[in-house]
Amino acid sequence: MKIKLSFLIFIFAFFKTFSQDTESGKSKMDFYFNPSLNIGFNIKKKDQITNSQYIENRSSLGNLTYGVTAIGGYNFLPNFALGTGIKYSFIQDNYHLVYWVIQPKIIFAPGERPFYIDINYGKQLNHSAVSDTEFWGGRLGMQVSYSKRLSQEGGIVFESHKLKDRADGFFIGLSYGITIFSNKNYTSYGKD
Repeated sequence: MKIKLSFLIFIFAFFKTFSQDTESGKSKMDFYFNPSLNIGFNIKKKDQITNSQYIENRSSLGNLTYGVTAIGGYNFLPNFALGTGIKYSFIQDNYHLVYWVIQPKIIFAPGERPFYIDINYGKQLNHSAVSDTEFWGGRLGMQVSYSKRLSQEGGIVFESHKLKDRADGFFIGLSYGITIFSNKNYTSYGKD
């Protein structure tokens, strides 16, 4: 009897210690939609060497890239969200790449001004000057709440594009976007 009572007291103390009040618990965005723009600079630029006297050597990829991303997802843990969507990237002439993207998001200090890290993987959907390409990327940034269901965000983007003929590129750039979320109590704007 003493063992059962001790066990029940231990279980009650355990749950009381590790449970969170709804007021002080970490909040989540729930469903979210994140459109963003990015621009980057290629730091891994190689020249293609040709064996013809009529064609001059040209660089494999352009210096700049820009793109648009639209991600929808769900923030099911206070510090973790998972999203998927579409990304368009322009790397150089005729390299208009459309990717299907998977994006896990790690959120630090959720709420008013969370810092986040996105990890991106994309596989090409369209046919362009190159086909069957993929990219890996990351984004470090911060969200700033703007209203009950809206935050704006900015960050630094790192992307590695794997193209054909070793014409790969590694881009570092900037990103700006907004996040629309379904939980109106995620920030102090929604709390009455």
